[in-house]
Amino acid sequence: MAKKKNVRVIVILECTSCIRRNVEKISRGISRYITQKNQRNTPKELKLIKFCPYCSKHMIHAEIKK
Repeated sequence: MAKKKNVRVIVILECTSCIRRNVEKISRGISRYITQKNQRNTPKELKLIKFCPYCSKHMIHAEIKK
């Protein structure tokens, strides 16, 4: 059997709205989610709509660099 490479990587998603608000010192924090993605299927930056408890609504969460 050939050894397979693991193409799934762990990524951190961060709320894009909270990032902008933290620059202006309005928000209490930044919402983050941890998930996995397949690098072969999604080589570009991952963006998902997730619930942000600091904004109290569903917002776009984008992948950040580790």
